[in-house]
Amino acid sequence: MYECLYCLRGGIGFGVLLGGALIISTTIAVGSAIGERTAVTPELIVSLTSPRVIIIKAKRVLHLLDGDRLVRSYPVDLGTIPVGPKRHKGDGRTPIGVFRVVAKNADSPYHRFIGLDYPDMATAEWGLSHGLISPGEAAGIRRALAAGRCPDWTTALGGGIGIHGRRIGLDWTGGCIALSNDHVEELFSVLRIGDNVEILQ
Repeated sequence: MYECLYCLRGGIGFGVLLGGALIISTTIAVGSAIGERTAVTPELIVSLTSPRVIIIKAKRVLHLLDGDRLVRSYPVDLGTIPVGPKRHKGDGRTPIGVFRVVAKNADSPYHRFIGLDYPDMATAEWGLSHGLISPGEAAGIRRALAAGRCPDWTTALGGGIGIHGRRIGLDWTGGCIALSNDHVEELFSVLRIGDNVEILQ
């Protein structure tokens, strides 16, 4: 079973290939940009040129930016155990790190689903050192990430982590990030395959 209960049912087939180099964390100078809270119309959101997302778990907030400019902030629900990095399938944790959008499912049972390329290499290396995955599984994850593909979502590290709808105001997911249906529709219309999603504690 994939993470976040049944949010990925039907979504696994939506993973696609990515191109380009690995995206590196760009947290610098975001604090000042996040302080600039500006109302933006949906029409302007659709025209964003460099959309990216920063999620701050401790504040239960998702920031949508265009480059370094804050566009919108949305309240979110997290996994049932929201503190700390995700380590394995079923631990209820929302991961920490820099991820890319690798899947979009407009027919998710959770309204919209934006899949991320978890597990990342840091998690794979941790899992390998603790005996959760084999060297072959770790190598497969490494190859997928280096090639811009979605890594294996079926290992003991878990998978199927993403951003979706049906926020209810408490931490309930299997590790995903839940927004209200209206908010995830906005985000779904803006984010593209390959866009950057950074999750901070």
